[in-house]
Amino acid sequence: MPADSDAELSAATPEAKLSAPPSEAADPPKPTKAIALKNPQAQVRLSRQDTIVQVWLPDPDQTPTHWLEIWDRLKQRLSTGERFWQAGTVAHLLAGKHLLDGRQLQAIAEALAQAQLDLRTVATCRRQTAVVAAGAGYSVEQTLPQTTATAPVAGSAETWAEPLYLKSTVRSGIEVSHPGTVVVFGDTNPGSEIIATGDILVVGRLRGIAHAGAEGNRACQIFALKMEAMQLRIAEAIARPPATPPDQLYPEIAYMTAGGIRLAAATNFFKTHSFSMATESWVESP
Repeated sequence: MPADSDAELSAATPEAKLSAPPSEAADPPKPTKAIALKNPQAQVRLSRQDTIVQVWLPDPDQTPTHWLEIWDRLKQRLSTGERFWQAGTVAHLLAGKHLLDGRQLQAIAEALAQAQLDLRTVATCRRQTAVVAAGAGYSVEQTLPQTTATAPVAGSAETWAEPLYLKSTVRSGIEVSHPGTVVVFGDTNPGSEIIATGDILVVGRLRGIAHAGAEGNRACQIFALKMEAMQLRIAEAIARPPATPPDQLYPEIAYMTAGGIRLAAATNFFKTHSFSMATESWVESP
């Protein structure tokens, strides 16, 4: 019977399965969260140079940071980082462009002392920081901020920084290095050293070592109200003042001549002397 045949056929035939339409492109995998790498310039770093531990403050141009953040990073580095120094190791602070006041510098020195590091020198691009450091009794190395502009000849006045004014005594063992003129309102004790790209003026007694024109400028001079220096240097020349100073001390200027460094009374010096570019030395005016 046709109806039965149809029924049997229908029962024998498996039910057709509809296949799902081809799916669209699979969803892209969810991106994993990138691990941020720490920028070394943003960290307080410690490194060794010979027997000295260098303490690097982060570059404020790369990552502007508040003092409290720098302070926390320093304490964390000193307390949790690897100690690769012995007790009493000398430390140099490389402050760069950071402006540090006396309180902040003292806090850094105390933190280093707790880590058995002895802060001796502060290197900085900031004149105010250099003044604070020198006044606190630390050696100072001031440098010019790096620039991409074409620089004039090294040692020329065009490359000098603003004068560095120190209103304190420069004690024994202290070294002050500045890429310009250094003016000291006070004495420089024996065992101290001042190195300047420009002139050196001591409104007091100069009894340490003074090196003016440190990058080769022979026109630079050294002035002191009382010249009792252990050693005088101008450019590449070296001289030692007489062992027996005159009975009555008076302001003097050390200057370069064709025969080396000479001393002269400061009174009317520039009326009687002029600098000769031909001989790169000071000569008496005709």
